[in-house]
Amino acid sequence: MAKVKKAWFCTSCGNESAKWMGQCPACGEWNTLVEEIVSKESNATGSRSVSFLPITNPRPQPLSQISFNAEERISLGNQELDRILGGGLVAGSMILLGGEPGIGKSTLSLQIPLHNPTLKTLYVSGEESPRQIKLRAQRLGGEHDNCFILSETLLENILNRAKESQPQLIIIDSIQTIYSQTLESSPGSVSQVRESAAMLLKYAKETNTPVILIGHITKDGSIAGPKILEHIVDVVLQFEGDTRHSYRILRSIKNRFGSTAELAIFEMINTGLREVSNPSEMLIPMHSEHLSGIAIAAMLDGTRPFLIETQALVSTAAYGTPQRSATGFDVRRTNMLLAVLEKRAGFKLAAKDVFLNMAGGLKVTDPACDMAVVCAILSSNFDTAISQKYCFAAEVGLSGEIRPVAQIERRIAEAEKLGFQKIFISAYSNIGNTISKSSKKIKIVEVNDIPHLVRALFNQD
Repeated sequence: MAKVKKAWFCTSCGNESAKWMGQCPACGEWNTLVEEIVSKESNATGSRSVSFLPITNPRPQPLSQISFNAEERISLGNQELDRILGGGLVAGSMILLGGEPGIGKSTLSLQIPLHNPTLKTLYVSGEESPRQIKLRAQRLGGEHDNCFILSETLLENILNRAKESQPQLIIIDSIQTIYSQTLESSPGSVSQVRESAAMLLKYAKETNTPVILIGHITKDGSIAGPKILEHIVDVVLQFEGDTRHSYRILRSIKNRFGSTAELAIFEMINTGLREVSNPSEMLIPMHSEHLSGIAIAAMLDGTRPFLIETQALVSTAAYGTPQRSATGFDVRRTNMLLAVLEKRAGFKLAAKDVFLNMAGGLKVTDPACDMAVVCAILSSNFDTAISQKYCFAAEVGLSGEIRPVAQIERRIAEAEKLGFQKIFISAYSNIGNTISKSSKKIKIVEVNDIPHLVRALFNQD
């Protein structure tokens, strides 16, 4: 019988303490220690010391003598997913995929083996039965003999089955349901998640088999379990979006084999997640008539430019206190832009309700959307429509000046590719003559401040 003891683990960093403390001594977070029952000694099976390959004793090598070959990438049959991973899946890597319930994590992970009939995949589910996975596979429209389904939560059994079948890819859904018999704590605890991830990482590196882990998130949006889980994996992908809308954003938080400035956009349809190769065409207006309160922002998320529709509604306040509401945009920045319009440009908006919405249910953080937000608010206030062939890309300062934004060339090229006639940017962008000469299909309008913007936009011939 193994000797049992209790210990306190930090839910933020996974640090182990012998007694409870208000502040974690490792990461400094407060009230993050939880009590768990752990086994001081391994059980009779000795599964903790199991090795899948002969034990080797590596020796230090000089950096100049280490041979290097380009990492061989495994295509997942999904261009957007391959691009966000840096060109494909690296052999022996471990990927952590997190997101809210119902966002599409299991759907995307099951589409990977269904779209790759030649890729031998072991899909391990600790939450669903094989029949449930079969029903989802039929809905996604694909099934083949190279996709093996295993409904198991015991880590030792999963590793034994993987050793027998020798798959080319392992998918764990989810890491919070997996537990090891070497520990007596419940599945999903800090120690179980840390132990399971460490053993799976050991298997991935020794057998050169990539592993995809699906992780739950907490109410504050972070991945459940110890923070060390994000440190030991090679890639961390975060699913974002509103389940009430069809668009999903897959964002790279960490990537040891590629850039973290990439994102992929999917659309949830009846047959699963569909790749959106050109999101600008789906986020720009689809109106048959000119409506006021609508402006197009040429934004940049990571390294990917796309245009998004900004909607605003300004009306007289029905009650004493005017309302300020923003969906997909920071409401504090909205209040700042309204204060700038009130103070620097003389527009009386203090007694009016202002509602702001970004199309598609996306959350926008690019400051280049400031000018589009201002133009949409003014358009609704004047009840004057802005041409659907105009777009905006600039930041608004507290003194009312129009400030330049980064990578304006890519924004102009994206607007020109989609057939826009004018793009309004800052006069301090220093774009030079090269862009003006090369961009013959789109007219670049440079403005200095908000009054200049109003004259250029609403006082045209």
